[in-house]
Amino acid sequence: MKKISVSTEGKPIKEIELKNNDVLIGRHNDCDVVLHDDLASGHHARFHREAADWTLTDLNSTNGTLLNNQPLTSATLKHGDIITIGGVKIVFSDDESADIPPKPTAANNGHHAKEVKTSETDLALVEQMSRHTDAIRREVAKVIVGQHEVLDQVLMCMIAGGHALLIGLPGMAKTTMVSTIAKVLDMHFKRIQFTPDLMPTDITGTDILETNRETNEKEFRFVRGPIFCNLLLADEINRTPPKTQAALLEAMQEKRVTVGNTTYNLDAPFFVLATQNPIEQEGTYPLPEAQMDRFMFNVWVDYPKEHEEEQVVANTTVSSMEEPGKVLSKEQVIQLQQVVRKIPVSEHIIKYAVHLVRASRPRNEVVPPFVKEYVHIGAGPRAGQFLILAAKAKAVLEGRIHVSCKDIKSAALPVLRHRIFTNFAADSEGLTSIDIINKLLEAVEEPNEKDYQ
Repeated sequence: MKKISVSTEGKPIKEIELKNNDVLIGRHNDCDVVLHDDLASGHHARFHREAADWTLTDLNSTNGTLLNNQPLTSATLKHGDIITIGGVKIVFSDDESADIPPKPTAANNGHHAKEVKTSETDLALVEQMSRHTDAIRREVAKVIVGQHEVLDQVLMCMIAGGHALLIGLPGMAKTTMVSTIAKVLDMHFKRIQFTPDLMPTDITGTDILETNRETNEKEFRFVRGPIFCNLLLADEINRTPPKTQAALLEAMQEKRVTVGNTTYNLDAPFFVLATQNPIEQEGTYPLPEAQMDRFMFNVWVDYPKEHEEEQVVANTTVSSMEEPGKVLSKEQVIQLQQVVRKIPVSEHIIKYAVHLVRASRPRNEVVPPFVKEYVHIGAGPRAGQFLILAAKAKAVLEGRIHVSCKDIKSAALPVLRHRIFTNFAADSEGLTSIDIINKLLEAVEEPNEKDYQ
């Protein structure tokens, strides 16, 4: 029996058995399930049965629909899925599948891991992704010369659903690269120049008092800020005070914005790419560690090579430049994000990622000697999660559905660079977090048979 349980503010309201093939939910009275929530649209979403499966589809609602805390357009439901619409939570239950325990396999060693199904459409998109990635590189190259590693890391981060911090000297085309990627991926792009006098409402938006033309009464209307976009460039993010920097925290983690007593969901996909100047620190406000940890990648944007710099000078001193074309749509980017979550990862890959992260913590008992000597604080659990997601994203970008330890190693530097903090001994010897990461990659061995005993 399929059913949904509706609750608000943690209190159950009703339990509804899904008998009809089509169930409409929303705020209007003609809906099969009426939601008494201001953030719900009149016709918000619908449950639809296709053969034995139930599908949930968002009906272009104003504030969006979340499935297990991820924005959705349409998805097939499984037992225990949690749907969030404003302040209403709906739990989908399938009593028949709930009684069938998963079979133990070599991959899960008898542990009950949730089985993830990859559709033929997902597999076809992954197979085509290698060509798409090459096309993205070609289109971006019409504007940006070189910086191939930076572009690949930004794409990995976006496909994995994360945010990136780009650090580089002025004139490295960080802003131009981000705006070009937005065009190639068909993203709604906004740029905010962070300054000392920037206020949180300049980012999120604010309520303004105006006169209703029909009733002639005063009322508040919310005016959305630039954060309501798909790709937000936070330019020189460390030039604004912590109060304004913190305005991004909820958006980066929960993909929503709260102004006053009202919460507004951001359109999917949503990415924050922030830039920093590593040299000029006068009048800046360093990002707190908690906010640094929100960034999946820390990407270093270095000087171009000599022949690339010559081409940059030649290309940018003429009257016109070639415009990049669109390669992927927003819908395809969202689908790729969902595919990344479905890519299977073997146990030894997860063990390797966890070993790498735990080896960076000086207070652990079994760590390389140089960690205890040079590291003040190691990486947290979020680093392991991001290593796996980044490795999956790299596999997808290359058209693969298998992940190797090599993928973990390629993601280690941007994931761990801002999560490992060196001590005075390291600073006195000129060692940075990059040196520590390279030493870790040499010291931490890939798991073998003895690790499974």
